[in-house]
Amino acid sequence: MRIGLAIDAACDVSQAFLQQNRIAVMPITVKVDDETFMDDREPTEWQRFIDRRLGSRSHSAQTEPSPVAEVRKLFLEKLVLEQDCVFCLTITATRSPINDNVNKASFAILKNYRQVREQAAIPGPFMMRVVDTRNVFAGAAPAIYEASRMIAAGKGPAAIRERLLHVANHSYGYMLPRDLYYLRARAKKKNDHSVSLFTAMLGSALDIKPILRCFQGETGPVGKVRGFEPGAEALFGYAAKRVRNGLLVPVVCVSYGGDLAVLGQLPGYAALHAACAECGVELMEAPMSITGMVNVGEGAVALGLAAEDHDAEF
Repeated sequence: MRIGLAIDAACDVSQAFLQQNRIAVMPITVKVDDETFMDDREPTEWQRFIDRRLGSRSHSAQTEPSPVAEVRKLFLEKLVLEQDCVFCLTITATRSPINDNVNKASFAILKNYRQVREQAAIPGPFMMRVVDTRNVFAGAAPAIYEASRMIAAGKGPAAIRERLLHVANHSYGYMLPRDLYYLRARAKKKNDHSVSLFTAMLGSALDIKPILRCFQGETGPVGKVRGFEPGAEALFGYAAKRVRNGLLVPVVCVSYGGDLAVLGQLPGYAALHAACAECGVELMEAPMSITGMVNVGEGAVALGLAAEDHDAEF
């Protein structure tokens, strides 16, 4: 059986990983004032967004995940011909309508795929499974990575789905923003009251940065550090400790809203790299999606890993 993967563009994984595993991307349209960007994890469009230096204007952006019709088109014109089963992994349904869109599209896809495959002389049924990673940005990477490993190992759809649900329930996504004013403005735009004006003003005045965590679909602060670089060091130090304690999936994904070369210059990153190498864990570096940068600001760091239940230590 040919089993493939499709992800939504807000899931942060590297371009090399996408290409190696032939993963389809469901794009997100991002509109900033009179400019439109197609967030499809392609380097050219990503670089165009960075080069435009939209800065503080991005917090007012409108994001439109792939509508039901576009998901249906992607599957019926491409994926049902290339695969016999496709796992669709999305960021948490609590933060984006893409999971709901894919579920709605699945009914039409499963109803109409037979004619498409018969015309192409492809025998047998087609299956699709929609999986909510229950996380955002780099926090979605562990489930995607595990799905690719299980497909490569020849596991069947039932075993893959069961494992992905377990990984999703144990995935931790962390974010370290640079600009609290931006984060507060974006939260206000989305009617999200998690970052108050007082907190933004106080944090900016004292250079206090929150460390945010997404776990099982819920997002909130789990720590605070004075200064972005000390915050990065605390986050990478925490991740290195989790690596040495053992992960459920042998990958740590770090995404950055800008030039990835900056990661190697941040304090604590070399120690995280060493811990991963020591424990046989892949340290995946990925550009933060345009959607991610719109939501948490350029220059932000996100980190994802999957581990047994534990308390955040910052």
